[in-house]
Amino acid sequence: MSKNSHNPKKSTPKQLSILIFIGVLALVGAVVFLPSVFAQRNPTIQVISPDTYQTDFLQPAQSHFLLDVRTLSEFASGHISGATNINVDDLANRLSQVPKDVPVVIYCRSGNRSAIAANILAEAGYTQIYDLGGILEWQRQSLPIEQ
Repeated sequence: MSKNSHNPKKSTPKQLSILIFIGVLALVGAVVFLPSVFAQRNPTIQVISPDTYQTDFLQPAQSHFLLDVRTLSEFASGHISGATNINVDDLANRLSQVPKDVPVVIYCRSGNRSAIAANILAEAGYTQIYDLGGILEWQRQSLPIEQ
C-alpha cells in the first residue's frame, strides 16, 4: 500500500463531526423558519404588514377579529386596540371563541406564534386568515398600543 492511501478509520470521527454539525444546523433552521414557511405556503393564510392591516381593515372599518396569541402577561403589558387575547397554547381548545364568518387577523410578539396560530385555524377550517406577524414591528413603526 502506498503512503498516500486513504485510511477511512482516521477520517471517520472528522466526518461524523461534520455530519452532526450539519444536522444541528438543519434542526435549528427548521425550528426557526418552518412556522413562517408553512403560513406562507397555505393559501388560506395571508401574511400582512402593519400598513396593510391599517389600509385594509382599520381605515375602512372592515369587520374582523383581531387575535393576540401571546401570554396574558404579554397582552397586559400592551396590545393593539380591539384585540382579543387567546394564548396560542390554548387556541385549539378555544376555537369556539374565534368567529369563522369574518377575517381573523393574528399577531404575537415576533411572528412565530402567529404563524403557528394561523396554521391551527387553517386546519380547523378557517378560510380568512391574516398573519400580522409581531407586535414588535407594530411598535417599531410607532403605531399605538393600548395598556
